[in-house]
Amino acid sequence: MTNKIAKSPSSYLIEVKTLSDRIVKAQQPIRILDAIKWDDGIKQAFFNGQCKIPPPVDGAYYANRPLGFDPVEKKYEFYQIERDLVRKLGQLNPLSVIMRRICREYQDVVDMLTGRGTPLFSNISQELYGSSQDVFHVGDPTIADLGSMMEGTLQQLLKLDFLTEEAKTITAKDAVAILNEKIQALFPGDGLRAMLSDGILSDAAAGTDYIKLRADALFNQRDLRVLEVHEIWVHLGTTLNGLAQPYCTFLGKGPPSATVTQEGLAVLMEILTFSSTPNRLMRLINRVRAITLVEEGANFMDIFQFFRERDMSEDESYLLSSRVFRGSTPEGLPFTKDLTYIKGFVLTYNFMRLAVSKGKPDRIPLLFCGKTMLEDMKVLVDLVEEGTVIAPRFLPPQFTDLMGLSAWLSFSRFMTSMNFRQLEQDYANVL
Repeated sequence: MTNKIAKSPSSYLIEVKTLSDRIVKAQQPIRILDAIKWDDGIKQAFFNGQCKIPPPVDGAYYANRPLGFDPVEKKYEFYQIERDLVRKLGQLNPLSVIMRRICREYQDVVDMLTGRGTPLFSNISQELYGSSQDVFHVGDPTIADLGSMMEGTLQQLLKLDFLTEEAKTITAKDAVAILNEKIQALFPGDGLRAMLSDGILSDAAAGTDYIKLRADALFNQRDLRVLEVHEIWVHLGTTLNGLAQPYCTFLGKGPPSATVTQEGLAVLMEILTFSSTPNRLMRLINRVRAITLVEEGANFMDIFQFFRERDMSEDESYLLSSRVFRGSTPEGLPFTKDLTYIKGFVLTYNFMRLAVSKGKPDRIPLLFCGKTMLEDMKVLVDLVEEGTVIAPRFLPPQFTDLMGLSAWLSFSRFMTSMNFRQLEQDYANVL
């Protein structure tokens, strides 16, 4: 037998890795959510005013929150990487195109953070994450329309006693222990973990190699199942797959535009595993509705009242309202990141069903190669075939065997073409 000698990476692949590593290093000090969050003093001032006076947030507030990097130098750093991509890889090379787009996007992020408390912040936010007035495809409803359409159905379901969720009795500390057991079972020895945190708005959030749970949050078993499939399977799983990439290391650190695919996959996993609930979906839709209202002229007090009218506590209404206005001011335009959950779900689901209808279901797992973007999927197929990108090391169970997923998705084109209003009439005597 002859021993196989491993091939050394070509000079091209070495160049790809060097440039990719530079992008990863350059983005490290950029922490969007840390730079735009409202501290506990803002919340305390709001409640000291009996929830009648808008939070005291203006341009001066953000000016006193350092970014942790020099904006001019950071933009120039990305510009230099962009220029070197052309010099080293060329203008039309697919990876050069992708990485230059990422460099420009991070320059936009720097401009957005520099513009905290001004209309520029929200304008760039809409460019990065979308607007409620965006359509999914030509002639389709807007994201705002989808929110309105789903709201009516979900409100009906939430009135049903037998769909009431169980009480939240699991403390964050106990939830961390349970999630760490699940993480170790899936990713033994990879250093991933769940941990407590006091500095997040949501009940949970995923970082590079961890899940943070808000220390004062309470959970039930279904909440933990959602966290397992959403945060562990998707966010930590794609991070792990991205960090395993030998050359395209940028796939381990997604720019804001990758958030659309990331959150879309995460919500899709909730649906595929029957983990989500009408109440969970209503929370996502309420965020869409809140952003829509702000884009139409509502202020912080209007949105706080919007959530209060949906039977939310003052504390929860404040947290949700501050999500919409973080980075902005109580009278300003919204931070639109929360649109990505529903927007990403629709776009990712459509990609999957079209992949099946075109006889290309094998492309679906490539979404998990790292922090991917839908617009790069065609290039990603070629990169995997040539070995520049490796196939995902971890896949959720639903994507390891594509037969069942393909069978389910193969019906979707036909089912969605049916006239729903006619169905309502025809089934009137049945339901």
